[in-house]
Amino acid sequence: MVDYRIRLPSIFAICAFACLSCGPRFPIASAAEGLATIPPDTISTEWLKVWPSVLARTRRQHGNNPAPGDLAGWARAYDANEKVLAAYAPGIVSGYEVAVDTGTLGGVPILSITPKGWIDDGRILIYVHGGAFTSLSANSTLFESALMANRSSLKVVSVDYTPAPAARWQQITDQVVSVYQALLMSGHKPAQIGMWGDSAGGSIVAGTTLKLRDKGLPMPAALVLWAPWSDVSMAGDTYTTLADADPSLNVADLKQSAAAYADAADQKNPYVSPVYGDYSKGFPPTLIQGGTREIFLSNCVRQYQAIAQGGVPATLDLYEGMVHVFQPIAPDSPEGRAALLKTIAFWNNHLRARELRPQDR
Repeated sequence: MVDYRIRLPSIFAICAFACLSCGPRFPIASAAEGLATIPPDTISTEWLKVWPSVLARTRRQHGNNPAPGDLAGWARAYDANEKVLAAYAPGIVSGYEVAVDTGTLGGVPILSITPKGWIDDGRILIYVHGGAFTSLSANSTLFESALMANRSSLKVVSVDYTPAPAARWQQITDQVVSVYQALLMSGHKPAQIGMWGDSAGGSIVAGTTLKLRDKGLPMPAALVLWAPWSDVSMAGDTYTTLADADPSLNVADLKQSAAAYADAADQKNPYVSPVYGDYSKGFPPTLIQGGTREIFLSNCVRQYQAIAQGGVPATLDLYEGMVHVFQPIAPDSPEGRAALLKTIAFWNNHLRARELRPQDR
């Protein structure tokens, strides 16, 4: 076991709520300063306070992506980011009261995140992290996987896939397939497994599930997609209409990351951009969550329509004024709390627990 149980401030205090004590002080921005600096007046007080920290953090990162084929450049950026974020892991694990184990499944590195007081009823979640396919890891996204384990009381297997461009979409989706198959071989039933991903991870989850189906393999019981990057070809209305209003995402950087993940000729392959999938052939029930202030809003809507029009149960759950992957940024805000409660209810509705023996209770 990785011993992260050191009492340090959690990511909740360090990052997401860095500006809570400052109060909602927002100057009126000019058109030249951009709509992104102006939070909607319809969001919660908690989110009004968080908005400046989101804006400051993401804008510092814009415009720094290497060229798509610059393997060394991407590796340096990845390592630098991981070095910074590694310092937060102990506080996250301590704050959310989870145990973290390193390991492999199907030859793929993973983290296993177990909540305090966990009861093994067979249900389990596979998490595929975001990061524009090119950054972040299972360790640096513990602020999401540990949060989910804490709130759901389910064990989470976080897939530490090889980031692009060191691996492309073919290899990354195959790595997730390998983890899923390993869980099946270990005794988990498909009806007990949920898969969940945010942003690029949501795209990988949906694309991988299409791949599982097309391979004739059983699919997981349910999927949760948080703001999925479901069309990496950049088609979709809000890539244009919200480009200046989104405080988190940047179209130019997204294009470079998309090219690092998949060649232009592959970017409308359903395993890469799952909005182009045929869902009439079967797919798990899917919950899609997003915010109305993110470039990926069209991805959320189009992904929902693609699944629902294929005759598959799907839910589109949108939140007023919320930014990209808002749930873990302020999980105890009214918006974050509502989204997490719906996610947990979705898992409980669709994942089938095995009957517990008295000694297991």
